[in-house]
Amino acid sequence: MSPDDKVVIRFNNGTLLKGYLKEFSPESQHILFEEIGDKSYKNIPWQELKAIFFVRTFEGDSEYREKKRYGIRKREGRKMFIKFNDGESMIGYLQGDVPWDKGFFLSRPDEKKKGFFLVPVDEESNNIRVFVVRSSVRDITALP
Repeated sequence: MSPDDKVVIRFNNGTLLKGYLKEFSPESQHILFEEIGDKSYKNIPWQELKAIFFVRTFEGDSEYREKKRYGIRKREGRKMFIKFNDGESMIGYLQGDVPWDKGFFLSRPDEKKKGFFLVPVDEESNNIRVFVVRSSVRDITALP
């Protein structure tokens, strides 16, 4: 991760910002962000965030339809299905561990872990990877 990663930040309220991630530490209380065209930095608290999308370009390709099925890219971790609090869902490959204790059900979130990285199943996607904020997740399912 470099200090000038291009990101699109999605908030819990549905809004988004495009810009550069200047400081990213899941141990801190916020991220440091520079919006496109604005030279000042913003401290954004984790509790306001849904996810941070690390992107190739800010524009993307409005004509491209992302493929949402496993098997179209080399497996890069455990297959996961994520359901957000707002009803949106996402599939991808988990990088690292989820911030919950594991058992038959996921429970007792680890408050030190703010979230986890998910790699999209479509290598052609504009999203390189996504940092999913733990507090924005309603349900998570590990797939075989």
